[in-house]
Parts: sequence; C-alpha cells; structure tokens
Amino acid sequence: MKNKSEKTSKRILMATMSMGIGGAETHILELAKALVQKGHQVTVASNGGVYVAALLAAGVRHVQVPMHRRSVRTMVQSYLLLRRLMRRERFDLVHAHARIPGFLVGLAVPRGMPFVTTAHGMFLAGGLTQKLSNWGQKTIAVSADIRSYLIEQYGVSPADIFPTINGIDMERFSPEASGSALRAELSIDDAASVVLHVSRLDAEPGIVAAELIAIAPALISLHPDLHIVIVGGGDRLSALQEEAAAVNAQLGRTALHLTGARTDIDACVLAADLFVGVSRAALEAMSAARPVVLAGAQGYIGIFDETKLEDARRTNFCGRGLAATTSAQLERDIHTCLTMPPEAQAELGRFGRALVAAEYSIETMVGDTLRAYDAALVRSRRLLVSGYYGFHNAGDEAILDALILSTQNLPGSVEVTVLSNTPEDTARKHRCRAVHRFKLMQVLSAMRRTDALVSGGGSLLQDKSSTRSIVYYLAVIRLAKLFRRPVMLYANGIGPVSRPMNRRLVRAVLNRVDLITLREESSRDELLRMGVTKPALHVTADPIFLLDAVSGDAGVEALRAAGVPGDRPLIGVSVRSLRTGSDFVAQMAALCDRLTQELSVHVVFIAMQMPHDAVISRQIMERMEQSAYLLGGDITPEALIGATGQMQLVLAMRLHTMLFAAKAETPVVGLVCDPKIAYFGEKLTMPSGGAVEDFETQQMFALLEAILAERRVYQARLRQAVLRMDQGARENESFLAGLLGFV
Repeated sequence: MKNKSEKTSKRILMATMSMGIGGAETHILELAKALVQKGHQVTVASNGGVYVAALLAAGVRHVQVPMHRRSVRTMVQSYLLLRRLMRRERFDLVHAHARIPGFLVGLAVPRGMPFVTTAHGMFLAGGLTQKLSNWGQKTIAVSADIRSYLIEQYGVSPADIFPTINGIDMERFSPEASGSALRAELSIDDAASVVLHVSRLDAEPGIVAAELIAIAPALISLHPDLHIVIVGGGDRLSALQEEAAAVNAQLGRTALHLTGARTDIDACVLAADLFVGVSRAALEAMSAARPVVLAGAQGYIGIFDETKLEDARRTNFCGRGLAATTSAQLERDIHTCLTMPPEAQAELGRFGRALVAAEYSIETMVGDTLRAYDAALVRSRRLLVSGYYGFHNAGDEAILDALILSTQNLPGSVEVTVLSNTPEDTARKHRCRAVHRFKLMQVLSAMRRTDALVSGGGSLLQDKSSTRSIVYYLAVIRLAKLFRRPVMLYANGIGPVSRPMNRRLVRAVLNRVDLITLREESSRDELLRMGVTKPALHVTADPIFLLDAVSGDAGVEALRAAGVPGDRPLIGVSVRSLRTGSDFVAQMAALCDRLTQELSVHVVFIAMQMPHDAVISRQIMERMEQSAYLLGGDITPEALIGATGQMQLVLAMRLHTMLFAAKAETPVVGLVCDPKIAYFGEKLTMPSGGAVEDFETQQMFALLEAILAERRVYQARLRQAVLRMDQGARENESFLAGLLGFV
C-alpha cells in the first residue's frame, strides 16, 4: 500500500489572506496553476480578490474564508470554516501562506494531516505575535535571508526549511510579445520612452512611487517624451494620484500614469522600456528582457547587472538591509539606463532573462515545493517530552538519552522537544529541541506544535520531595489533553504519593491519558489503589536498558579525567544527601577506608546528581584516612556505564547507579533509601545492603567481601536479569510507535 508521499496526485489545500494584487498572491496563483497541470487537485482558501477568476480558469477551486483581518471575530470565523473544510475533505496536505493563515491552520488542522507553510517576507519578531506564529512541519522560504531569519528569530530547524524562488512564467513574460495595447490605452506614442513601476501602494511600499513622482520633472527635462507608469493599489493610491495630477499640470501634459491595481502585469511590462522596482515584478521584467533598476522601500541595489547579482540573490531582489533608496540615486540610474546605447540595453535584458531561465522558472519553484510536500508527507511526528530534565541528574539524563534513542528505531521520523530546566544544555547534549519548562509561553508553543506528549520516565508522580513537583507534572499532562494531544506515561515509577488530595489529583488526571507504561509492578499496584483504571497499565522496564553498553574506552577516559590511578581494582560508591545524620558519614568513611586497606582497592565516588551528590561524597572523603576519588560532572550516561564496567563492584543509594552497573554486568548492592532500591535489587537478583538507617560498617564490609569472592556468579545472574529488562524496555518503543500512529 502506498503512503501519501508516493501518491501521484495529491489533494492540496492552500490557505492565504486574499488573492488580490501582490507578489505573494501571484506566487500562489502560478504555483497552484502549475500543480494542477501536473495532475494535483488544488483548493485555495482566501478572502478572494481579482486573481480568483484566474484560479478558476486554471481548474483551481476557491473557497471563501476571511483570513485578511486580525479581528477576533473574523479569526474565529475563519478557524471554524477551515476546521470544517479540512475535517470534511481530508486533504493530503495543507499549505499556508503568511502568518495569519499559518496560525489559523495550525489551530484547525486535524492530527496527522501534513502542514506546510511558505514565508514570503520578514516581519517584526517579538511578543505574542512571535509566540503564536506557526511555521508548520516544513517551511518553504522564498530567499536565503528569509531562511536565516526563520532560524534566528523563530528557532525553525534548518532541516525543516526548504529554500525556493518566485517562479516566473517565461512564456507570458516573453520579449517576443507586444506591449502596444497598454500604450494605446494610455495614449502613449510608440516612439516614447516608458518607465514602469509595479508595487502595492501602501505606506511603506509606496515610497518608491512617491520618489518617482517627485523626480519626474527633472527626468522629463532631460527626456521630453518620457512617460512614467505606476501600477498598483493601496492606501496611498489616492494621495499619490493627486500628487501626480499636480505634476502633470505643471508639465502641461500627462506624463505620470497611475493606473491603480491591475492583473495584466505582463501587458504593462511589455509596454515598458525600463522597469523600476523590486521582487517578483522585477523578475517578471527581467524575463521580458527589460533593463531593471532595483529600488524598493527596504533598500536600493541599482541598475541590475552581473555585479549586483550577489546582493540581489541574497535579498530576494528586494534590497533588504542595504542603503535606502534616494531621489538622487534613482534619478541618476534611470537617466543612465535611458541614455545607454541600444546594444547595452539589450545586453542587460539578455542577462536578466537568462538568469530567470536558469534560476527563477516556475518549474524550479514547483520542484522545490513538491520536495517540501514529500518531506512533510513522510510519516513524521513531533513529540514533546516532560520529565526531570536539565537538573544535572545523570540518571534522568540517561532516561532522556534512551527515550530519544528509542524514537530513532521507530518506522517514521520523530522530532523530539524536551521541557528542560536548562534548555540550551539539554539541546546541546541530546541533539534535540528544548524549551524552558517554567516559561509558560514556550511550553504553550511547544504543546501546540506537538503530536503527542510523553511524561517520563523516572519517578515524577511523587510527593515525597514536595507537592509542587506532582502538581507540575500533572498540569503538563492536563494541558496536553486540553490541546487534544495523546499522552503516554513512559516507564514511570509511581510514588510515594501520601497526601489524599494529591492521590485524588493523580486519579483525576491519569484516568484521561491514553497509555501508561510502568517500570515496576509496585507502581501498577499503587495506581490501582488510587483508582487509575481507564488506560491499560503495562509493566515494562526502565528506559536506560535501551542504551548500549559502550566499550571500556569511554569509561577509562572518564576515570582518568577524574584522576583515578590504574594500579588497583576499583569499587564504586554512589551516595545521596538524606537525613541520615553524621553517623552515616562516619560509618561510610570507615567502610571505604577498610575496603581500601584490606582489599587493596581504590574507592571511586559516583556523583549522579550535581552538585548534591558531590557534596556528601566530599564530606565522606574528608572523614577518610585513605585517598578516594570523585567521578561526576559533565559526563555522558554512556561514559558512566563504561566507568562502572571498569569496577569490581558498586554500592549504590541511587537507582540509576544500580542500573548502570547492571548494564555493565558489574555486581551491585543497593543501600535502601527508597522502596524502588529494594525492588530493583530483587529484580537484578543482587543482595540487598539493607536500610540506610541501619547501615553498619562491619556488616557491609562482610557482604561486599563475600560478593567479590563470588563475582562471576553474580555477573551471570545480572546477565539474565538484564536480558529480561532489555526486552521490557523494548516494549516501551512498541507502545510509543502506536501512540504516534506508526503502527
């Protein structure tokens, strides 16, 4: 069975503000016509405009949706119309042009329907507008500077941006065609010179038109038969027409022609000897082999030839960021072009048309667009991950590593975004997107963009540390359900949840999620006691068993960096700050001294959460008479697994130290400070170190000495236990694939 990206014909919905006069509107018209010619079915949703007739004539369907206004009432109406249209017709893909349509489509698009946008320009970034902008799964950028802008200002991934161009219909804009019809309409003699400017005549875009009117008397004093034709509509049209009328009266003839908005831009271009303007209209003039002066409201490039090509390409023929257009420059360059020898004018025309043919054809634009479509149609999903990430806890970072690894094994591509306390650090370490977990607008934006939420792994739902923690994670889940996103609890450990109100909150929220996997049976039993019965409860295994046990090289390097000598066997000790009293510190220091002296080993403290574990580790080291070493800091989970693999034995108060050691087949003893330590000690078939409150040096030394004497036996036990947990961890992958719709 073919997937959508393999279908010959696609049903495409394009959404834009209107189909009136403008460069983006022309782009949409030409793209829609070309797609229909290739056998695709295209529907355009907009507020309408003069180009609707051309769409219909080309076999493109049009649906009236008032996306041209920012009023709340109009936008709600547009949202409802789009939502109904997309749900009723189930398009293969929806393609939004401009930010308002992108925002509305992003809200209305059904889950699973691929969503693409095109960025036709750059807008002021910041505030609520920036937060609400939605650039879809894939974004088409019509120039290199717009691509950079999307990356820098909106954080769009470079891999999701497809550069394209404004494709020009070279048959329509051909130098072989005649422009006599427009000259006759405007009573311009065939021998007269015509300068053409095409632009939307609003506040900023109308700047060049105003400059042309201002310099008209000076130009006409040098070129008495000159006519200046300005095409376009907009807010400034009436005012500019009045200014032009005053100049015409001063000149004693109609030299300035302001035609208003027109759709026959080809006829206008073909009637001109020189074009002044920017963007698509400039490229259309170049296609017709007319000399061009690139002058716009955003910057000035000047007479277009090979020397101006780099600036023109970089700014999409708009001059963005270059020096402003001035009357003096404009007058000088127009005069230069009009006084050029005919062969020089022809050479400028030939260069421009050859460039359009090579780089700005409709075929190129359509090919770029279809590549973006195919990328969006590939089975791709966005996953938002909530957990205890960005707090420098090696165990939780290992969970995230494993979770991201599991997405790479799924039958489709997955883009992962993580809610993190330190998003920049998380993005760097895990090569994923990350947003700040406590910045509401960032969380809302990520939630709106995602296809599903994963909460976990780890023991997120517990109130032992505080009620704030459990409320936070439940609030994120509830937010996802408000956005109608599927939610999975991913290999969670549950509890302890002791407060009655918190238990009621857990029941109320989790009975609405879609899927729950748990890392131990006791967590399942606890949820059942709380009354969580709606989603099925699946006991799998901790995600870190998905991590590969790395070669010893990474572990050896981590130990060397921590200053650990290589002349003795190693015993690892992982402790954490609890209310154990000073007696625990003294007892642990005595144990480590005895291990060092009597067993001739080096003791290496493993700090799983910085800086907390490092603090208590150093307190113990300061009480010791023998030397000991501290392993921690910015070390990858894989390196920590490798380091435990270099050890003879590990004593751990941290669950994930136990699991790291197990993964490396190093015997491990859990010192019980939490029920999960006792549980996993049994699952790993390893001896228990007892409760931390009952810790006693002599008993612990005897236990560790006995385990070392039978080390190979315990390694064989671990091998079998880890194999079972590996299989359980793989089940998490299968459940996640189902949640994302891959199976």
